[in-house]
Amino acid sequence: MTEGADAAADASAVIERDGAAFGRADAALLRAIASRGSVSGAARELGRSRARALTRLQDLEAAFGELVDRRRGGSDGGGSRLTDDARELLARYDRLRANLAETASVVETVLPGRVVEVTGELGTVKTGAGTLRALVVPDAGSADGFEVDSRSHDVEVSVRASAVTLHDPADAPPGGATSARNRFDGRVEAVDSGVAVAHVSVDVGAADPLVALVTCDSVERLGLEPGAEVVASFKATATRAVQVDDEPGEFDEA
Repeated sequence: MTEGADAAADASAVIERDGAAFGRADAALLRAIASRGSVSGAARELGRSRARALTRLQDLEAAFGELVDRRRGGSDGGGSRLTDDARELLARYDRLRANLAETASVVETVLPGRVVEVTGELGTVKTGAGTLRALVVPDAGSADGFEVDSRSHDVEVSVRASAVTLHDPADAPPGGATSARNRFDGRVEAVDSGVAVAHVSVDVGAADPLVALVTCDSVERLGLEPGAEVVASFKATATRAVQVDDEPGEFDEA
């Protein structure tokens, strides 16, 4: 398993219920409570305030049921212990994360495009789906790095399926409201569901569909099925534009 796949799995592994989302930070909180024997000790280990940890725990328990058995005093000195529900939730999270890590580095969408502007490591790229921002990877033979001149650079833009987030159009954040700088309206073409995760192909106007890796919980919650309208977003820093060897002008913007 690659380090990149592990990182993608950490970011994508989320269990949703009743409006609450259990993710990496929540799993770390429960594990710290189990190892330290108290919410206070867990908060110190994670560098959080006790009040913040308790508030988050209350929010999670409202959705997932009792997760921590808190005892005061007694012959065993009291403390906090994970409930059976908490241990099962952690086991489910670990299974989901492992499943995501196995697939995160496999599926990606490649969009042909043309770099029209570069600022630092980020470039503005015109693609068939529209204009997006991506990390630009210069030609290995270039001593000056990736610069836009009179001949615009043709590139291939790679977007990992695990980096794509799908939203209901009614609930999607407006452009610029999040760090996911790239945002496209689309329509679901296909849903390939596994045991815990699904690959969702979305028509965003490019030659090939944009593929998103989501949990099966998200498929149900968002009503993802062929024909459903969605908003797809992904961070510029999760997108790579690699220069291709074709002659300038190969990219068709139509």
